Formats: sequence, C-alpha cells, structure tokens
Amino acid sequence: MPVSPRLIVLLLIGLIAAGCDRQKAEAPQAQATNDAAPAAPAATGKGVDRNHKGEAAPTAMFKNPDDGDFNIAKFKGVPVLVNLWASWCAPCVKELPTLQKLEAAQGADGKLAVISVSQDSAPKGSVDAFLAEKNIGKFAAYRDPEMALTSALGVQIMPTTILYDAAGKEVWRFTGDLDWTGAEATKLLAEAQ
Repeated sequence: MPVSPRLIVLLLIGLIAAGCDRQKAEAPQAQATNDAAPAAPAATGKGVDRNHKGEAAPTAMFKNPDDGDFNIAKFKGVPVLVNLWASWCAPCVKELPTLQKLEAAQGADGKLAVISVSQDSAPKGSVDAFLAEKNIGKFAAYRDPEMALTSALGVQIMPTTILYDAAGKEVWRFTGDLDWTGAEATKLLAEAQ
C-alpha cells in the first residue's frame, strides 16, 4: 500500500517542530558545588561537569587571532578559561559580551587568560567581521576551523567553557551559556586558584 507524499511531508514537519521545541526549552542553570564528587550537567546538558577534572589540556592546534597555530599549552603557568562558540549559536553569542568583560577584568591583571574559540568553518575574515559587528574583542578571534580542539575535548554542545588551572589541568567544564560576570561564575572561577 503506497504512502501518500502529503502524509510524509506532514510527518516530517511534525518531527522538525518537535525537535525545535526541545531545543528552545531552557533549564535552570546547575548550581556550582565544591564537593569532591563530580557534578554532571543536568539532563538538558546545561551545567557544571567535573568528570574530566585533572585531565591535561589537549595539544590540538587551533588558530590564534593572527591566524597562527596555537594550543592551550602556551598558557602554562596561568589559569585559562577556554570558551567554544559559533556565530550561528544564539546562546554562544548571548554570553560573549560577559566573557569579554571577564577578560578585560581578569586578563589585564594576568590572573586568568580568557579565550573564545570559534567553531565556524568560515574564513578568518568572516569571523572577524562578525566580531566587529557585535563589538567583541580579539579574545574571541581564536578559531578551530578543522574542529581539532573541539574533537580532542569531546565537546558536542555549544557553548562549552572549560577552566584549566595554571598547570594545564582541567578543573571543570560548563555546558550552556552563563553570565560570566555573575555570582555563579565568580564562585566557579575561584576554583582555578
């Protein structure tokens, strides 16, 4: 018995709409804890994950703002906050201004290096133009067009932000957007010490 093309179209529209609704749902942010036990992100994928605590930063290469090869190891001796983002990701773009404020406050004192690494496969000029349009600084002009860093970290959801201590060991990762100037972020960032 043949299936009508109209029925197939209606089923596809229903599946697409159901998928979009799940992506729109915002779950409350997971609360940061200082417990020794790992805290995994909430079922929605948003929150703090300590399951990689103590792992060394990957040596995967990505591009710095001048389009040179770079990796996280170049920050050894200083805690570093690495944010993975993309221009098509609304939560990523939403949190970039708060990361920029954090970078201005912490980076100037050398207490914490803050970088945001674009996952866009677009050429450097496109990412730079996007950042200029949003008035976002060079801290976000790092790029991972080959997804080498993202793959090495096993990141599947953006934004994901990872804190490394001064020895280059992971402290935690936060999946989802966060106000990086707020109280929850301040508490989390204190763990880099």
